[in-house]
Amino acid sequence: MSNLVIVGMQWGDEGKGKIVDLLASSADAVVRFQGGHNAGHTLVINKKTFKLSLLPSGIVRQKLSIIGNGVVLDPIHLEKEIREITNQGIDINFSNFVISSDCFVILPIHRYIDSLRENQKKGSNKIGTTGRGIGPAYEDKVSRRGIRFSDFKNIEELEEKFISIYNHHNIWIKKFEGKEISYENDFEKILKCYHNLSKYIDDTWLLLKQLNDKNKKILFEGAQGFYLDIDHGTYPYVTSSNTVAANAFTGSGASPNYLKKMLGITKAYTTRVGNGPFPTEENNDVGEKLGKIGNEFGTVTGRKRRCGWLDIVMLKKAITVSGINGLVLTKLDVLDTFTDIKICTSYKIDNQIFEDYPSSMSSQQHIIPIYETLKGWKEKTKGITNFKNLPLNAQNFVNRIQSLVNCNIDIISTGPERNENIIINEVFN
Repeated sequence: MSNLVIVGMQWGDEGKGKIVDLLASSADAVVRFQGGHNAGHTLVINKKTFKLSLLPSGIVRQKLSIIGNGVVLDPIHLEKEIREITNQGIDINFSNFVISSDCFVILPIHRYIDSLRENQKKGSNKIGTTGRGIGPAYEDKVSRRGIRFSDFKNIEELEEKFISIYNHHNIWIKKFEGKEISYENDFEKILKCYHNLSKYIDDTWLLLKQLNDKNKKILFEGAQGFYLDIDHGTYPYVTSSNTVAANAFTGSGASPNYLKKMLGITKAYTTRVGNGPFPTEENNDVGEKLGKIGNEFGTVTGRKRRCGWLDIVMLKKAITVSGINGLVLTKLDVLDTFTDIKICTSYKIDNQIFEDYPSSMSSQQHIIPIYETLKGWKEKTKGITNFKNLPLNAQNFVNRIQSLVNCNIDIISTGPERNENIIINEVFN
């Protein structure tokens, strides 16, 4: 079998959407297995830009696109996204788009309390949430009071669950705002959305088994990045789900036996949105230059991304924990004009040298990166599709990364367009 998982190795925004789109040409199905519409994928195809946050990236190629049970789904937003993509000429129907009946639903009250909580925090205490209700929806899921699409089969029981959720959250809302949020209008809105979306809803775990039994090629698409993982990331500045490759199984209902390839995506430098530790951040002209050339603004939020050099220490942990057996290096062309390019190879913390990323937030905040400096190539790499045609110093940069992380780089992205890639090793055949 030739199934594969694609996950980010940094703090998200690594270019997963483009790579999923590229590899989806060889896939029969694309599965999204975690997160919500806090994720953003930007695809540029023939100079036309598609921005997705819930729909799997394979939908642009008209591949069977599946939203797995590990996703928390805002029906209101999904309807809006379907309209927008349809208006761009992409056909979405029940034969190419399926939603798991086990998906938990994001309700309007989840969005409300998400923003309200974040606004209560000050300065660096802010997590940097998108305010889209992802965290509160996952909380209700874990607390066993959440609502799944399968619950819509019984409207009376569904309404009782709505009331219970709103009663629970209104205690906190009333404390801070002196008012309560009524469930009635929201109930009707979500019910209407369900009726519109119901044609897409099915038992996706069974669908995946059927596809695998027929030797179909399945691509599992993660959202965000490794260091936003709730267990392995820079807690508490993380998302509310597991972003590691292993969650492809839990978040989709697919058997671990289905998987062959774990592909990790990393930029040639590092970016992060929101607060939290960032050892190699360049809060200076270098960071500004990286951000300007790389157009580093969040797909979902529009927020400016923090920028810095590639962190090998972080990358090695992400590779190890996620079981990565192939890398994609994106945005190599962003470094074309730099005279010197740095790679962080180890840390100094309290006068001690570390080659592994620490889990303690206190230690993370006191990291001094130790750099290896490579010569830049000062030549254009954008659009190059053959590794041998890269400038020698660009080849040296790629080879040095492979050597330091002990993992092959299978694909290099040299621009935002679908065809601007160097395929070194076939990963999906």
